[in-house]
Amino acid sequence: MPGSEEALATSDGAARRSPPTERVVQVLDFLVDHRDRRYGLSELARELDISKPTCLGIVTALVDADYLTRDAVAKSYGLGPALITAGRAAQEGLATGPIPRRHLEQLSDRFVTTCTASAVIADRITILELTAPDGMVPTAKVGQVYPFAPPVGLMYVLWNGDDALESWLAREPALPTRLDRSRLRRVVDHCRSTGYLVETLTDMGRRLHNAMAGVDARDLPPELREVLGEMVSSLGERVYLEGDDDGSHPVSLIAAPTYDADGKQALVLTLYVGSSIDQREITRRGRALVETADEITAAAGGRKPPPVRGIVR
Repeated sequence: MPGSEEALATSDGAARRSPPTERVVQVLDFLVDHRDRRYGLSELARELDISKPTCLGIVTALVDADYLTRDAVAKSYGLGPALITAGRAAQEGLATGPIPRRHLEQLSDRFVTTCTASAVIADRITILELTAPDGMVPTAKVGQVYPFAPPVGLMYVLWNGDDALESWLAREPALPTRLDRSRLRRVVDHCRSTGYLVETLTDMGRRLHNAMAGVDARDLPPELREVLGEMVSSLGERVYLEGDDDGSHPVSLIAAPTYDADGKQALVLTLYVGSSIDQREITRRGRALVETADEITAAAGGRKPPPVRGIVR
């Protein structure tokens, strides 16, 4: 009868189609299939055989909704954080929860703390998963983003080899940064040897890190960037190395990577500490985190590469 679903079908049984909607899906599908790179407007329109004005309207709306991100410098587009929420909802609806969550929940319960899984998406660090014991209110949240540029993001390139590390070091700093290459060399070798990174932050540094969530520091006035830069330790200084002292050490978090099928970093897992603990406890928690990361790597079909030594030039 008129108005029924059957009435929305054409005479040959095919459902009515919406070309504008199909073009939106076409853009998203293309960028999902080519998630390892970003595309400028002209290139994207040409690849999809869509007029440039139409393509601009689509990507602008998707950027506004955070389904895509736009790099203002390169004027290129890539996948955005809103797709994380959509993907999670689809996973929950299909009763196939994400692989990391089950393992992170066990780690959270074991150490009574917050754990996260994050990755670099479209040149921004994005929190993809978060677990915490019942009653604990975490300071972070899923979908939260941070700039991926020195001094933020060392743990996202640390285990990917020297080329990735040098590429990150060459990025325009999010804040003015002092680089002590001798210290950084020690950090690289130590973290690649243990499989995890131990980070300590002062109260001021922790507040600064929280304040930078969702902020592109490059948009700040130069004077303010300089002031904030003076509050940040030199690159690698916030990483605790065994032997830095003999007693307890104030630890903010411990981080370890998971790997994809090519042996490249996929996620960074973090276990929050937020207190002073001794070397024995640091090692216990660090090894537990690495074990969890290895389990997630295996469950996702990834491959852990052999350890490599850093050669920071």
